[in-house]
Amino acid sequence: MKKVCLLISLLFFVPAASANLIEDNATIITVDSTNLRFSPSDVTIEEGQTVRFFWSGQALPHNAVEQNGVFDSGEPERNVDYSFTFERGMNGTYEFVCEPHAALGMAGTITVTPLPPEQPPTNNTTNTTTISSEDTPFLPTSLVLISVVAAAFIIERRRSEFVEDRVLVEGEKHHR
Repeated sequence: MKKVCLLISLLFFVPAASANLIEDNATIITVDSTNLRFSPSDVTIEEGQTVRFFWSGQALPHNAVEQNGVFDSGEPERNVDYSFTFERGMNGTYEFVCEPHAALGMAGTITVTPLPPEQPPTNNTTNTTTISSEDTPFLPTSLVLISVVAAAFIIERRRSEFVEDRVLVEGEKHHR
């Protein structure tokens, strides 16, 4: 039964871990404390991609605020882990600053390039629905985990039945 509980807990852990793997594809911007600069200070990404502002254990508190309010990592802090995803249609140039150190030139630029235009469907295709792994990233993982849990449950149940049958047989031997 402990094994079944462990497998059920994995159902909740694996999708979260998968989400973290997706998040790891972000462009990371950190802080160069020595020079009070973002590192890198200028990045270029495509629409749909994520920028992650990440720093830890800084001597001075920092934040990252886009000048037009598009994103804001919050109050200046010594430990920051903030992500922002630039959706389709958000191509352009975004300038951001560290509010406490803007006068010292702690600023950066994110250039977001447009994705290629979406192709309209052609008329020679049939009306079928295709589930893409990109559209459902957790579906295959969830199905595998549900199958594993079901198999573990069946094995545990059969093992319990076997033990019960064995106890009955042993009990009959003692009564004779």
